[in-house]
Amino acid sequence: MSLNFSEAKAIDRNYIWHPYASVTAPPPVQFAVSALGNKITLDDGNILIDAVSSWWCMAHGHRHPALMEALRKQAEKIDNVMFAGFTHAPAAELTKRLLEIVPDKIERFFYADSGSVAVECATKMAIQYHSALGHPERCKLIALRGGYVGDTIGTMGLSDPDGMHLLFQGVMPKHFFAPRPNSRFDGTWDETDFEGLEACYEKHKKEVAAIIVEPIFQGGNGMWFYHPEYLRKLRSFCTKNHILMICDEIASGFGHTGKIFACEHADISPDIMTMGKVLTGGVLPMSIAASTAEVADVICSGKAGAFMHGPTYMANPLACAVACASVKLIQDPQCLVNIHRIESELKVHLEKYRHHENVKDVRCLGTIGVLELKKEPSREVIQKIVLETGVWLRPFSGHLYTMPPYITTSSEIKQITEAMGSIADAGLR
Repeated sequence: MSLNFSEAKAIDRNYIWHPYASVTAPPPVQFAVSALGNKITLDDGNILIDAVSSWWCMAHGHRHPALMEALRKQAEKIDNVMFAGFTHAPAAELTKRLLEIVPDKIERFFYADSGSVAVECATKMAIQYHSALGHPERCKLIALRGGYVGDTIGTMGLSDPDGMHLLFQGVMPKHFFAPRPNSRFDGTWDETDFEGLEACYEKHKKEVAAIIVEPIFQGGNGMWFYHPEYLRKLRSFCTKNHILMICDEIASGFGHTGKIFACEHADISPDIMTMGKVLTGGVLPMSIAASTAEVADVICSGKAGAFMHGPTYMANPLACAVACASVKLIQDPQCLVNIHRIESELKVHLEKYRHHENVKDVRCLGTIGVLELKKEPSREVIQKIVLETGVWLRPFSGHLYTMPPYITTSSEIKQITEAMGSIADAGLR
């Protein structure tokens, strides 16, 4: 590094804008100098367990040898080539590997970059599908309250209308929202839970192209796990009413909920699904909007004759090569063994906080553990606890959660949950 740590920190403080942060009153940040496995080393020598997989993507840990080797080998061949008019082996190999694990009937893969862009693509696919069938008026979607599917303009319009995007209501596209499912994943199914969606569709059915959900796990707006029966009913409902079912698996996919894809909990297959985050093990940005052959064929039979989207870095060879290695790790039976071990350990360690004075609820599924707090400590207090415990946690809106890499050991899971308990305690002070 040409700059020393002091110079780099000054540039960051004066010129760099961090996510969801103010530049006039910036929150505290840590200076990371290296990362390996599930550990991040800071400039002062402190080492933190990355208990949130760096926004849920580093599921195999940092600088996993298989991913680094795939990146190195591919860099010796092709770094990038436009995907309009070209193709390459890493894209074909990745597609072959994905075909082995995605839900039945998902057979067409459109490669993008960020998760938000994949959801934008899925939205456009649904609209173009109905347009090709002669129904251009079907250009709206139904989404669920409590959901989060991205930060771009289109995806903000499909995330919880009362959530973090209220400021941008004037520019967001207007879609329709049904109540979130309240039946817990580990609870009893309530038949009335689906009535809100049926009523929403009945009111707007002439305009609806698709229904989009985060299957089983609603992430960025509430860390909520709902009952698989909702997905089964939704699949039947969409088929019956000739509308498309979109499953956003960007946060839930590749093992986070205890299955390779969350759809598997309900044994259903959507018409369109999105993937990202763990797809490349967090090494490079990449996402996918995938569909059934029927959806793709209808889109391409329409007036445009093609799906009208084309990302600059579509199917980047470096990202494809790393994704191949990441998916191979997911396919290793030991991966699910680790995931199930982490799930059982999170349940044991977090259950003791169920009656904590500052805890509203405890939720666990797969590698995701959540303490819903009554009062969240200040960012400064949280940072102090992070450094004292050696565990990187970043709660939001009262949701204190962990989503550790799949390589995290039993003793580290205990360390993570104890740090979560310390943050819950601090909320009482």
